[in-house]
Amino acid sequence: MAEITGDQRVQSEVLEGLATAVNHRRWFVELAVPHLGDDPIEIGSGLGDYALEWARHVPRFTATEADPDRLILLKERLVDEPTIEVREMLLPHPGGGDYSAAVSYNVLEHIEDHVGALRSMKDLVRPGGAVIIIVPAFQFAMGPADIATGHVRRYTKKTLGDAMTSAGLRVETMHYANALGLIGYFMATKVFRLMPKEGPMVKVYDTLVLPATKAAEQLVRPPFGQSVFAVARVPG
Repeated sequence: MAEITGDQRVQSEVLEGLATAVNHRRWFVELAVPHLGDDPIEIGSGLGDYALEWARHVPRFTATEADPDRLILLKERLVDEPTIEVREMLLPHPGGGDYSAAVSYNVLEHIEDHVGALRSMKDLVRPGGAVIIIVPAFQFAMGPADIATGHVRRYTKKTLGDAMTSAGLRVETMHYANALGLIGYFMATKVFRLMPKEGPMVKVYDTLVLPATKAAEQLVRPPFGQSVFAVARVPG
């Protein structure tokens, strides 16, 4: 089995900081909602911010976490959510399932055997269901912040598509998201060597820049972005 690598403390600090980027999270929540079905599972729920948002749109939701310490915090946070089940899961995972979809945001880049991880997600989903992925884009943006948070790669549409196809999935839709975010991330983390944590820079971007970026990208898909968003189907 592949283990999630990197400094868990730094990862937790970044998760806590990015939790304040409310507009960014709502945008990425909206991307997945049409594909979730009635009983999705999230791989790598972190602090549960996305799980809480998605659970409002479905009858049942399963949140998972591989890190034991974060799993405890996740269970504590979601204990009063009757429609959310919390379970431990590390990919690749040997078991199967009958979920309507598997959704995983900013997790695949941590896993050495990403094809095996995608294959595990496929096995968790019923035929015709979706595997919904967001990963960081473009290897040239790989820098100290990526390494500190355990990233082993960044993706293009082609490399993510190839991994999904190798895992036995049929790619349905794929596009870059948050074009201006890639420029900002590159400048902040590679030029100024900052970590993407809570602070004035994140708040200004999330409040002023991101809404305009989202509106523009709903009209025209950009040729690059901070993230790759993809939906693939389980054959059947």
